[in-house]
Amino acid sequence: MIANMFGLLFRPKTQWQSIAEKDQFSFLPAFLYTAVLAAVPAYAWFVGTTQIGWTVADGDTIRMTADSASVIIGLFYFTMVASVCVIGYMIHWMSETYGTDSSTAKGIAVAGFSATPLFIAGAVGFVPVFWAALLIGVSAVSYAVYLLYLGIPIVMGIPQERGFLFSSAVIAFCLVILIGIMGGTVIMWDMGAAPSFTD
Repeated sequence: MIANMFGLLFRPKTQWQSIAEKDQFSFLPAFLYTAVLAAVPAYAWFVGTTQIGWTVADGDTIRMTADSASVIIGLFYFTMVASVCVIGYMIHWMSETYGTDSSTAKGIAVAGFSATPLFIAGAVGFVPVFWAALLIGVSAVSYAVYLLYLGIPIVMGIPQERGFLFSSAVIAFCLVILIGIMGGTVIMWDMGAAPSFTD
């Protein structure tokens, strides 16, 4: 797991080739990779929002209550893991259209490995500074998209041109997921999961 993480960050093409050489992809390791790495941003943002806090302009430090943060971070963690699994299933579902064989486990592995920069970048939550989170977040999203475009043709064993179309379809689905998460956030806040702040 650790080798895959560092390999994807520092030598992505070689690591994708190594991942592609596996004959079988198992669901449990693919799921656990995502579940463990998703804990990094969840824990970081829990600590950052409850213990360290943030400021707006020159105002006082704002912190969330531990109870409120626990609910929101729990939903945040579940959403990250569920999103990777749904995207992984869609990768598997779309694979036949692009002329390759796949499995749900393989799709989840590709989605989870591609999301590695996002999980690692989530550690910025330990110090919730808006400009730093924005800068690191945009960089992480860019690198995750690069990993997806690089990895799908290699792991799925298809030509680069077809892999580009496949990856673009996955990115389009990811945008649909993002819009769904935004809508779900509004609904969950209305149902009582809105943040509460300390005095």
